[in-house]
Amino acid sequence: MSGRPEILFPLFADVTTLTGVGPKVAQNLGQIDIEKPRDLLFTLPYSGVDRRLRDSVLEADLPGVVTVDVLIGTHRPARNRGGAYRITVEDAQTTFQLVFFHARGDYLQRVLPEGERRIISGKVELFDGVPQMVHPDHIVTDQDASDIPAFEPVYPLTAGVTLKTMHKAVQSALTRVPELDEWIDPTQKTQAKWPDWADAISQAHCPQSSSDLGAATPARERLAYDEFFAHQVTLALARSKLQRAKGIISEATGQLQRKVLSELPYTPTGAQKRAIEDISRDMAKTLRMNRLLQGDVGAGKTLVAFMSLLVSVEAGGQGVMMAPTEILARQHLQSLRPLAESAGVVLEILTGRDKGKERKAKLEALAHGDIQILVGTHAVFQQDVNFEDLRLAIIDEQHRFGVRQRLELGKKGAGVDVLVMTATPIPRSLALAQYGDMDVSILDEKPPGRQPIKTALISTSRIDEVIEHLRKAVSEGKQAYWVCPLVDESEIVDLTAAEERFKHLRAALGEGVVGLVHGQMPPADKDAAMRAFQNAETKVLVATTVIEVGVDVPNATIMVIERAEFFGLAQLHQLRGRVGRGSQASTCLLMYQAPLSQNGEKRLTTLRESEDGFRIAETDLEMRGTGDLIGTAQSGVPRFRVADMENQTALMSIAQSDARKLLNDDPALESPRGQAARVLLWLMEQDQAIRLISVG
Repeated sequence: MSGRPEILFPLFADVTTLTGVGPKVAQNLGQIDIEKPRDLLFTLPYSGVDRRLRDSVLEADLPGVVTVDVLIGTHRPARNRGGAYRITVEDAQTTFQLVFFHARGDYLQRVLPEGERRIISGKVELFDGVPQMVHPDHIVTDQDASDIPAFEPVYPLTAGVTLKTMHKAVQSALTRVPELDEWIDPTQKTQAKWPDWADAISQAHCPQSSSDLGAATPARERLAYDEFFAHQVTLALARSKLQRAKGIISEATGQLQRKVLSELPYTPTGAQKRAIEDISRDMAKTLRMNRLLQGDVGAGKTLVAFMSLLVSVEAGGQGVMMAPTEILARQHLQSLRPLAESAGVVLEILTGRDKGKERKAKLEALAHGDIQILVGTHAVFQQDVNFEDLRLAIIDEQHRFGVRQRLELGKKGAGVDVLVMTATPIPRSLALAQYGDMDVSILDEKPPGRQPIKTALISTSRIDEVIEHLRKAVSEGKQAYWVCPLVDESEIVDLTAAEERFKHLRAALGEGVVGLVHGQMPPADKDAAMRAFQNAETKVLVATTVIEVGVDVPNATIMVIERAEFFGLAQLHQLRGRVGRGSQASTCLLMYQAPLSQNGEKRLTTLRESEDGFRIAETDLEMRGTGDLIGTAQSGVPRFRVADMENQTALMSIAQSDARKLLNDDPALESPRGQAARVLLWLMEQDQAIRLISVG
């Protein structure tokens, strides 16, 4: 797979090679991510204008676009600068006016000579009962009538690019569309009645009526499928790469697991048991495990993770659990320590903080197999970290971790099994797009003894009552979080918001009661503030959203979220999950500034009515769309040009099973269909996949 196939060269040429695209237009097109002919082909029209020739403007619904054949009458130039230049014209039934502003008279005399006929097309409006067309879009002679399309596609535009320019450029790009071999499964294609790729592209750009613009039309559906399919082939390649790498067989004896279970004060839920079985079964196979453990806040992922780590220890190896931040790594350490003690296994932590002798001692113990389970941050990736026999890597909070890092981690141990944990419930369509290369276990039951959280909405105008409520709670020995809004993307503004709130609460509740933690603090100060709160030295913790992931303070039973309408649903759900972790009933107060927008209100009431993270995630997806949901910039979610992830989940599922089947039958993509799929990967710019094949 040396380089881009020659058949695609014309589509990857410079966009300035297209008709009517000079350097200036090219620069403007860059604003909407169009840099080469290929990008234009995948920028489909989103609506269209009916420009069929009519007898008269009177036949149209006004105001509206009309195309008519007219006889040109008298010209009345503008009386003053910037005034209207009017030309009277006559169609088959009536006379009306063409109006121009800032137009040069000599130009108009030339284009619309009195006494001749022209076909004109443009928007017509009634002024005092008289139809007027201001600046027609098209003016042509009878011979050139075909220059006006009967149904003109409308494209997304940007400053400095007119519809005419766009139309010309697209037509020019269409002349370069090659005939490509088919990569879609023949049965699938026949069943769905999809056209060939080249036909699909030209049909999508030449709609005959507005019904041709729907996502379900065969041409558009096929193009959406191609995008999904290319993406799923990429994921399936990554998956087979991760799996094909021979796994190590890690057979559980159950000895250590039994010790832990006998000392637990509760019985694991059915979902936890199923997940532990899935994982143990995967680990005992020769193929490498690549599994996602998805569980809502408080669904008990820690126990499942620990039981999985014990499988690797029972089998005579080591396990590692990685967290995105130092605070979280320490917290995992705290929650795993009692379990490790009951199993009698050696548990250690490694973070960027370990320096000098201490670090050296830990590294030696790891290399000799004296440390059985390691908890750590990205520091675990460093060159000098070597395990004696690493069997399982657990990665927490996947969305900060792409496929690439998963492949990296695999290098630390020959056939390391990988388990990814996420507390963000992900709707099915997104899970397919983001984790299509993984098998999924879902924890959808709450462990017994968890108290439900009462959620209330309260207007900011009642802030004094809220502070009063806090004073009472604190005097009873309770603890609370107070989350300040991300008013602005700039940390500095957030900082002042958090500091102001901190001062205000400190004045109201007393010195030493209130702590503060925010993104701009040095890590050591952040940890110190968190520790003081964990040890109940401070009772109220004022924070920006740095606390959203995983911090565990069972005694904290109140969560106040200020200006809750600024937060996304998933984020609010995560924040709320910071309380309700102990045996006491907890409350979450969503403070909003009235009046709430319709969307804001729907978000907050959804949260008040449901504690089910998956339901909340589905609503979030409906309300905000994919890009927003995970912050496209940092997520592994692809950006499709034609396909629509929210509304075409079924198509994505077909693409996934089809991609997996193709790679199962033809792992190196060498069959004719495999070769066609390679061309598709180049066409869709799936460079990652291309690298995987070329090294595979």
